[in-house]
Amino acid sequence: MISKRMIDRRQFLVSSATLAGAAVAAPAVLRAQTRELRILTWEGYAEPEWLEPFKKSTGATVNIVYSGSADEMFAKMQGSQGADFDLVSFDTSLFPRYVNAKLIQPFDTSMIPNLANLAPEFQSVTAVMQGQDRYGIPFAWGSLPLVYDADAFPTPPDSWEVMWDSQYAQQMLWQDDANNSITLGALIVGAANPYQLTDDDLAKIKAKLIEQKKLLLSYYAGFDDGVNLFAQNGIKLMYSMGEPQVPALKKKGINAALTIPKERAVGWLDCWELSAGAKDKELAHAWINSCLDQSVGKVLTEKLNYGNTTNLEVNKAAGLTYGDRLSWLETAENYEKRVATWNEIKAS
Repeated sequence: MISKRMIDRRQFLVSSATLAGAAVAAPAVLRAQTRELRILTWEGYAEPEWLEPFKKSTGATVNIVYSGSADEMFAKMQGSQGADFDLVSFDTSLFPRYVNAKLIQPFDTSMIPNLANLAPEFQSVTAVMQGQDRYGIPFAWGSLPLVYDADAFPTPPDSWEVMWDSQYAQQMLWQDDANNSITLGALIVGAANPYQLTDDDLAKIKAKLIEQKKLLLSYYAGFDDGVNLFAQNGIKLMYSMGEPQVPALKKKGINAALTIPKERAVGWLDCWELSAGAKDKELAHAWINSCLDQSVGKVLTEKLNYGNTTNLEVNKAAGLTYGDRLSWLETAENYEKRVATWNEIKAS
């Protein structure tokens, strides 16, 4: 979820009139009857700038459920074996988990002509492929940066260790996400591979995060939860869920900024996936096609400050050029063990 770039870009406005013609290239047959599309996703991935033109073009009803964490998203999908949703969005590290649980199915790429708009680096992401089958469509990328109050830190903190400084006790927040928290802990303690942890690595991470727990005001789940807790409680430091939290804090009058510390930060690449329980595959593919229009990528970056996968010039203009300081998420060695470790940390 990332970053430390200039956040005033969130004020960028794109008229839906501009997008209406470009963002949705839905087959005429879709407009013949009213349909329902059910989406499980993150905040910011179904914005009015492309949601409303899609609904108008297809005549479809779109029901959106927003998730607060990767664990919550998987639980919602697993609860109905995907039958409650047509589309879901998650990052590259989770594909084996969903595929092995038979919660997603491959796309029919012939129904997504806008795949041609994907930038070269996103055309062949191995994590989304199973043989010749494509299980994911790259959509947005970013980081999980350190967000801080710039009034308290005129110079950006250069290390995550600042979140272990007792002078900021009860003025810090940490996101409640098992996998990402363990991965960042691995970066901080210097594990050789943050995605292939040994039992010794996990023990060091657990001790490190338990040491920090007493200094935190709270764990939080969801972008808005973190923003509200930060703004209402004089927070100075936060392990963030992503770049969009900075502009949201600025809107609340907080002089927030973000940085990538020397230990690096977690980087993510979110994709769209087709639920195993999808009821209307044609409509689901039409949504994916609309999301790959370059005008949607422009809004995704200039309004929400996410990196997009279709418009590199917009990424460059937004300062989204720090991928070399990110540790891109991979499949964890043992997801269940990470969840158990995280629960032990929180219960300590």
